[in-house]
Amino acid sequence: MQRIRRPRTLCVRSNGSVHRDRESAAPDADRVTSPTGVKTLASAFGQALPSLDGVQTAYDYELHAELLFELCGALVREGLGTGESWSNCGESATAFVQHSITEGIGETRWNLIQRNAEYYLQVSDVGEQDGYDASIGDGQLALTIECSGSGYLKIGPAIETLEEEAEGLGAAFYWMLTHALYRVMRIYNHDDALEYEARLKECAEEDDEANKDQYEFPEVERALPECIRKTLKCKDPGWSLDARRLLRRFRNGRYGSWIERLQKIQRLSRLHLKQSRNLQQQGNYDSPPLPCVLIAFKEHDAISACFDEEGQYMLEGSSEPTVGVIFSPQKPEEVRQAMRITNQFIALNYEFFLLVEELHEWERRYAGTDLDRGEPSLRAA
Repeated sequence: MQRIRRPRTLCVRSNGSVHRDRESAAPDADRVTSPTGVKTLASAFGQALPSLDGVQTAYDYELHAELLFELCGALVREGLGTGESWSNCGESATAFVQHSITEGIGETRWNLIQRNAEYYLQVSDVGEQDGYDASIGDGQLALTIECSGSGYLKIGPAIETLEEEAEGLGAAFYWMLTHALYRVMRIYNHDDALEYEARLKECAEEDDEANKDQYEFPEVERALPECIRKTLKCKDPGWSLDARRLLRRFRNGRYGSWIERLQKIQRLSRLHLKQSRNLQQQGNYDSPPLPCVLIAFKEHDAISACFDEEGQYMLEGSSEPTVGVIFSPQKPEEVRQAMRITNQFIALNYEFFLLVEELHEWERRYAGTDLDRGEPSLRAA
């Protein structure tokens, strides 16, 4: 299978033409010699035509460009840009916004996340409306983060190891991790695979009798580790409290770094991302956000198989952004809120993918399994 791939990282777009830096006419650009000036045939005199050297002969116009300039000023006031960076960006509002937001995220964090997943961060004055760009209006911009390539975590070996350390520890780790991630972003795990299997069975029941033998069911529940199956339908309201206590008890143990990373993810997930729901509602998207991460127990297990099947259809319609917030660049509190939401989302992903890389490195060294997948992670069409 191929990955969901949209080769974009950070973009600022508007309802008009993209604002570009002024380009000087190089003597050999496109094999055209730049004008050397306009002269008369007669000898020079007081009313001779002046030379056009150094005179700008083209101007760019960008619809709603004032919003970008207002955002540039707001970012500077928030400490996310300087006069020097403005000069380094060629005094381009588009480049300056890109540079300032990237600097705010931090190169180290952004590079680690991009090694494991593909996020597309965009600031725009348009939103999607029935598959077309539609102006947001009212002097507002939209900051969105979309996932175009999901991360991957094979968690089975770690869970088995934690269960060997203490009964229930592996299950507690898995459930606390998936619940924390669900609060912030869409993930694909055994729940989604079970739903896919249920839909497949419904289709088989409604199909002609002659076609029913052609269906193959993934049997997701049988593919789950025993500790997960035992707690799959646990309705005890005190179970999560017991799980947290168990994790705290082993925080200083051999696998304490995993538990400590999980607890950081849990704390970050409790910081509610106040997204602009009207952005999703007005957009009339065909589907929820694409999964940011696939969590499976084994390579090529039933969960991975279900994901590969569903992934073939994930790009057939428009998907909601993973994060979306509308703000006015003229209102400092709204700019701060948009930047805060971005930083919270990035911070959680940073901690999660640190955990992913730590678990994969541990397995490569101690579990005798080569996890080199050739490319980071999502396998969808």
